[in-house]
Amino acid sequence: MIRVLIADDQALLRGSFRLLIDSEDDLTVVGEAGDGREAVALARTESPDVVLMDVRMPEMDGITATGQIAGDTRVLILTTFDLDEYVYAALRAGASGFLLKDAPPDDLLKGIRVVASGETLLAPAVTTRLIAEFVRRPVQQPFHGLDTLTDREREVLTLVAHGLSNAELSARLQVSPGTVKTHIGRLLAKLNARDRAQLVIAAYEARLVTPR
Repeated sequence: MIRVLIADDQALLRGSFRLLIDSEDDLTVVGEAGDGREAVALARTESPDVVLMDVRMPEMDGITATGQIAGDTRVLILTTFDLDEYVYAALRAGASGFLLKDAPPDDLLKGIRVVASGETLLAPAVTTRLIAEFVRRPVQQPFHGLDTLTDREREVLTLVAHGLSNAELSARLQVSPGTVKTHIGRLLAKLNARDRAQLVIAAYEARLVTPR
C-alpha cells in the first residue's frame, strides 16, 4: 500500500485528489495539509511514501517544505503552470518530479506510483523545457564533486540528462545493467544528489548539456 500525503491550500482540490487516490486498491491518503508547515509536521508523524506538494502555499511554501521533507519521503510537485520557476527550485531542493494540476487522473495515479517506486518523473517534455529555461541563470550553489567525476561518469551523467533510462544506458554504453546501476550510484554519492532528478539538474548546471 502506497501512503500519500496531500499538501495544497485549496480544500476542494485536496478533497478531489483524496477521492481519486483512495479509489485505488494500492493507494491510500494518510493526511491532508493546507500549508507547507503543516505538510512538514504531518510528513514526520505519518511517514508517507509520497507527498503531493503544491508550490504556492501560505505559512511555508512548497519549496521550503520540500527541502525539509525530501529524502526518505518522495515529493511530487503539483503546479498550475508548465513553466513555473518555482518548480525548478523545488527539484533543486530534492523533489522527485512534477505534474500539472490539470493532468488526467490516470497520469496523476501513475505519477504517484512511479515516484513511490524510487524513479523520477522527468519524462514529459515540459520538464525538459523547464529545466533548460532556468539553468540559463547564473548558478548560485553549484553541485560539489563535479571535478571528481571520471570521464565515464561524466558521459553517464550527460546521457541521464538527455533522459535515457537504465536499459537505454546499458545498450548505448554496451555494459551490463548492473554496471549502469553502479555508475548511477557513484554519481549520486559523489554529487551528494538525492535522486535522478538532481543528477539532471547537476548536468545542466555543469554545462554538460546545453539548453536548447
